[in-house]
Amino acid sequence: MPLVDIQLIEGVFNAEQKREMIEKVTDAMVGIEGEAMRGVTWVRVQEVASGEWGIGGKALTAEDVKAIQAQAG
Repeated sequence: MPLVDIQLIEGVFNAEQKREMIEKVTDAMVGIEGEAMRGVTWVRVQEVASGEWGIGGKALTAEDVKAIQAQAG
């Protein structure tokens, strides 16, 4: 039984986006191992408080991530 953890900065993704992540990750596992995997695939979405996640020595906030997304899009 696979357990997939998705860790996110709180406030970046909404509830619908998180539901979609769970569905698509489950579908990916089913695509690899077959439909019997669907009922035993666990997906956890864990949120880390804004500012408590860092990259390169700098704490990132939800606002930082949204600004990066806006620059990329």
